[in-house]
Amino acid sequence: MTKATKLLTALPPPQRQRLMTLAREVSFPEDARIFDAGGAADRFWVIRSGAVSLVQQVTSLRRVTVASLGAGDLLGWSWLFPPYRWDFGAEAFSPVRAYEFEAQPVLALCDEDPALGLSLIRIVAEILAHRLEATRGKLMEQYGAQGRGVL
Repeated sequence: MTKATKLLTALPPPQRQRLMTLAREVSFPEDARIFDAGGAADRFWVIRSGAVSLVQQVTSLRRVTVASLGAGDLLGWSWLFPPYRWDFGAEAFSPVRAYEFEAQPVLALCDEDPALGLSLIRIVAEILAHRLEATRGKLMEQYGAQGRGVL
């Protein structure tokens, strides 16, 4: 499996500095709901400390943790893609500190600086590819271990 890409460390320093001018420091207490699936996706976060669980409601009584995120990880990408709704929910597994970015100012900055926009899209794509690969591996383990065949 490829190594996880971290948004802020993957951006070249001048682009990272420009993006960070839009950052706001936020915190979430343990067990806080950060966002719910289906809600308006108008921001994203880079986790500074703590852990966040991405959750999917499978039935009215059952939720599944899709991924666990920690320091340096990107939380939220639905702000980039129509219909701009969260695909999953997110909960603070522990107290969390993060940088929060509102989507509209970031998108305006990307329009103003196309090189930054291209870098940001490429890095988010790498992050998504890595998470997809990790999810596929978990599914293979789960279904392989249960003797249900190969995906």
